Amino acid sequence: MEVSLCSKELDKLFPKGRKAYIHSFGCQQNVSDGEHISGIVQALGFSFTDEEDDAELIIYNTCAVRETAETKVLGHIGALKALKQRKKNMLIIICGCMTQRKEMQERIKKSYPFVDIVFGTNNLKLIPRLISRRLSEGKRIFHSDIGTQIEEGLPIVREDSFKAYLPIMQGCDNFCSYCIVPYVKGREMSRRPQDIIDEAEALVKNGCREITLLGTNVNSYGKKEGYDFPKLLKAIDELDGDFFLSFMTSHPKDCTKELIDVVAQSRHICHHLHLPVQSGSNEILKRMNRSYTVEKYLSLIDYARSKMADVSFSSDIIVGFPNESDKDFADTLSLIEKVRYNALFTFIYSKRSGTPAAIMEDEITHREKAVRMNRLLKIQQRISHELNSEKVGRQEKVLFDSYDSENRLAVGRTGANILTLSQTDTDVTGKMCLVTIKEAMSAQIKGVIDIIY
Repeated sequence: MEVSLCSKELDKLFPKGRKAYIHSFGCQQNVSDGEHISGIVQALGFSFTDEEDDAELIIYNTCAVRETAETKVLGHIGALKALKQRKKNMLIIICGCMTQRKEMQERIKKSYPFVDIVFGTNNLKLIPRLISRRLSEGKRIFHSDIGTQIEEGLPIVREDSFKAYLPIMQGCDNFCSYCIVPYVKGREMSRRPQDIIDEAEALVKNGCREITLLGTNVNSYGKKEGYDFPKLLKAIDELDGDFFLSFMTSHPKDCTKELIDVVAQSRHICHHLHLPVQSGSNEILKRMNRSYTVEKYLSLIDYARSKMADVSFSSDIIVGFPNESDKDFADTLSLIEKVRYNALFTFIYSKRSGTPAAIMEDEITHREKAVRMNRLLKIQQRISHELNSEKVGRQEKVLFDSYDSENRLAVGRTGANILTLSQTDTDVTGKMCLVTIKEAMSAQIKGVIDIIY
């Protein structure tokens, strides 16, 4: 009903048709939310454009993980002022994590008067209602309440036909001292297992070759409902079809031997664990409120390796957490050498207002943090190259997701999430292939396609 009424109002405002420009900033969960935003907007009669100048509706789905992300979004919003002056009827909507912060809503209200609608997280279903209110009342709309229920049944326009993000939960209960996510995403809520399984089954039947389950902490899925993550993974793995199944992001405190066993015994689950450690120092982990020790973390790594000889690992590392000592940093380097990650996502710590870490004393200079980061990256590049070199001569299963016809270059990833390049005259986008690895670098491997499925 709300979609129908809103569509009629939009028909009057844009009688010659209407286009939408949608940009999602930040993580995979935001990308997934952006796909649902596209589904809702399409139901309202919009087609899509890649150019803001061509749009009658612009939606920025924002990120708040770092203040630099907010600064980037604000720069984009500011650039819309002249466009709005030329296109008076254009609608501008800013939503997502950044706008869940009340101080940011106030800033947009005062400094960006050309923005029409602002709302936060877990409220995508409100888009038709908020647009209708804006058009009927003539007032700017600011909605600040976090949605407290999982929004099921929202339409979706997926970016790829052969790869899909599948959210299984929302929110976070961990409250790491450096992280803003629990404050803007709300508390943990899990989707019903059958809804997830049905969606996964439909994806596979429609030709999807890679499903990535999403959650701020997927390992805590279903805790409150009594249907845990290993059970959900096992149920999806039992679906028929040829597809990769992966998940992110995992929290080490909730990673169990049962979960690792399910991955090891599976047909479709990638033998890859993204297990963010953040630091190799127990003292830093304690101040981060991570709720595990280095010893517990290493025991998970050892157990996974005992069950899967081919398992690969990636992780997140924060360099220069407030007053990280030389010893703390040395412990992190030691951990990296012990685990031998295939890849790391590394960040120099920067203050996030609204988090406990933001008021911690910090006497380490940015220059020192940058020096430490460079040391860490050199070590990781060496390890990645060594691990990739071990694959030369082996045959790997690869899902290719793009093809450059001019250079005859296919780009994809193995089940261990390793970037793979292959020269071929055939466009293998969306295809599973067996590839013999011929060359290794630190960030990627190259090979020859033997079989196309």
